[in-house]
Amino acid sequence: MMKITQLLTEATIILDVKATSKQDVLTELINQFDRAGNLNNTGAFTQDILAREEQGTTGIGDGIAIPHAKSAAVKVPGIAFGRSLPGIDYASLDGQPAHLFFMIAASEGANNDHLEALSRLATFLMDSNFREKILNATSKNEILQAVNDKEIELEGPEEIDESKSSLSPTSKILAVTACPTGIAHTYMAAQKLTDKAKEMGISLKVETNGSSGVKNRLTDADIAEADAIIVAADTKVEMARFSGKPVIQTKVGKAIYETEELLNRAIIKDAPIYKHDKSKEDSDTSETKNGFYKHLMNGVSNMLPFVVGGGILIALSFFWGINSSDPNSADYNAFAAMLNTIGGGNAFFLMVPVLAGFIASSIADRPGFAPGMVGGLIAITVTGVDGVSGGSGFLGGIIAGFLAGYVTVLVKKAFAALPDALEGLKPVLFYPVFGIAITGLIMMMINPPLTKLYTGMSVFLEGLGGTNQVLVGILLGAMMAIDMGGPINKAAYTFGIAMLDAQNFGFIATVMAAGMVPPLGMAIATTLFKKRFTKQEREAGKTAYVLGACFITEGVIPFAAADPARVIPASVAGAALTGGLTMLFDIGLRAPHGGVFVMGLVDGGIGKVLLYALAIVAGAMVTGLLAGILKKNKIQAI
Repeated sequence: MMKITQLLTEATIILDVKATSKQDVLTELINQFDRAGNLNNTGAFTQDILAREEQGTTGIGDGIAIPHAKSAAVKVPGIAFGRSLPGIDYASLDGQPAHLFFMIAASEGANNDHLEALSRLATFLMDSNFREKILNATSKNEILQAVNDKEIELEGPEEIDESKSSLSPTSKILAVTACPTGIAHTYMAAQKLTDKAKEMGISLKVETNGSSGVKNRLTDADIAEADAIIVAADTKVEMARFSGKPVIQTKVGKAIYETEELLNRAIIKDAPIYKHDKSKEDSDTSETKNGFYKHLMNGVSNMLPFVVGGGILIALSFFWGINSSDPNSADYNAFAAMLNTIGGGNAFFLMVPVLAGFIASSIADRPGFAPGMVGGLIAITVTGVDGVSGGSGFLGGIIAGFLAGYVTVLVKKAFAALPDALEGLKPVLFYPVFGIAITGLIMMMINPPLTKLYTGMSVFLEGLGGTNQVLVGILLGAMMAIDMGGPINKAAYTFGIAMLDAQNFGFIATVMAAGMVPPLGMAIATTLFKKRFTKQEREAGKTAYVLGACFITEGVIPFAAADPARVIPASVAGAALTGGLTMLFDIGLRAPHGGVFVMGLVDGGIGKVLLYALAIVAGAMVTGLLAGILKKNKIQAI
């Protein structure tokens, strides 16, 4: 592994820069590179450095900036250093002036040495004593000696062993990633953490809580040896096992967008010690303080398998005719009837109780699950006290879930003073009896008005037509693209599922079509405007074709993370167009997921299928063209 002192030489050091602005210091360091013979085209390298700065400031805080670029204009890879004792306004992440500037220049054909050097530099610069040595150095040789001493301190005097971490060998970080659907954000966050940890030389193990279950589970031994733990989750994960450890709790999106910051915090143990309270799940010191969203998404994520599996089985039964499950119809088919019974009579029937049950368990842990399930079941089946039949659907299920959760929390507090001898009876007797009874009684009383409200909303939405319907489609389409799988996207999708449950099939068709557009659009952009994307982005574009086709909106995240100012508006414009066109064409779809693979299930035959495909293609082309036009020439950023 190449040492920093092989890249940083006396010829690339400026003890005291003359610059007083960010632009000037970049120019001064680039000129120093040029004088040292590292560049073959100063202008081109300047463009690449500035292009990298446009993606996000390289001022990492604590008075440090590390501008960098990978460019064909670099003849010999190197590191240039400049120092400004007064400080320069560099738009750093902490808003403070920068004093130390390390510029990384890597050639296009270079190996990963520049990345390894960058990660080690960042590690060195976290040491305040090292920074002081650099700030107080009176000669170039003192700076080189300080860097060399630090490398010897961490790596040993001999050639650096690639099998060693750039941190202390005992440093070990753990992470858990989880998103509501467990389809894309979970694994993207895990990959970003893993890749960044590898660059930084950090020992990291990541557990994923995805739709297929927990993978790479953290063992008791892992947790016992860990120095710090990152929990990046928008849904419930097992937290009791981390009691007594420094734990950073944050949203899964931050693991994608602020990866290095999280890892740096973990390295220095910038995290509260997690203390598990059995009577209060999850710590109030968590950064994920939006409890309502977290509890709701816990219900939605656990409900989705019932929605997707059941919905697609119902849709498949219609291949034999819309009335193929009706024994009195001429289209009756026994196999189709079984599919419809499995999907609609069972899986779909359970989705609201499951939604309510897991919302309640997110609030009150396992004791909340039974009251939540019963409350959700009452919402869709039980006749109210005034004779009005049940049927408050999703609205009732969400209310039942939160009601059951907080009722159970109160029940747990009410029985907290019981003698220890009765501790074993609480979860099997007191909690379920009182939790179910209180939740059930309240739901029996409020379900009739909830049913009227839910039915009224459904009738109102079904009655929308013409311009109003198109405007709703545009709004839903924009919501599906604005945060690419985040809470706004999930709100639109949950609304589509609720309307599907109410037998209104236009809204789910709209949100699915719009959700496919952002990744498909960026895939098209990387195909049509190849020179404006890096090789890595073009490769990601190929994957985005598949993710978009499968209705995984999160496939656009790598592009949005690198260039949000251009990618997000382009995605929103294309998705909004698709949403409006889907409503304009009056498309109905009975499948809640599946992307292009369920397009054949669109109501109305081949003509409607073609119009649905047209709406998706039109939106994807708009996104692709806008993104390509807005982007500048090819950026080769590290």
